[in-house]
Amino acid sequence: MKNRVTGLGGFFFKTKDPKTTKEWYGKHLGLPVDDYGCTFWWKDKKGNDCSTQWSPFKEDTSYFQPSKKEFMMNFRVENLVTLLKVLKEEGVTVIGEIEEYEYGKFGWIIDPEGNKIELWEPFDKAFT
Repeated sequence: MKNRVTGLGGFFFKTKDPKTTKEWYGKHLGLPVDDYGCTFWWKDKKGNDCSTQWSPFKEDTSYFQPSKKEFMMNFRVENLVTLLKVLKEEGVTVIGEIEEYEYGKFGWIIDPEGNKIELWEPFDKAFT
């Protein structure tokens, strides 16, 4: 499988007060924040609209489990089903089941340091 990761889909981190954190980044760095954080829009090599998400989560979130880390990365991928199959064959720990929403498919793996990594096959047009 040649193209596994096509870009950074998002960076998620835990914070005591997501609302105040978003307001700070909006005020001081000019991020256009909303309930989910901030979406950065860009074009891929083919000129397609793409997005990357920056999101603060409440510090007691269970979304990062089983990782105990304070952050989680999300990578954009082209073919999630095939990639997860290949990764599993390579001995990578795959957790949970694929979930599909109007904006994409999601799967999760654990890296050697115990970080939960979210893999996202996006349907970027769902955001436009």
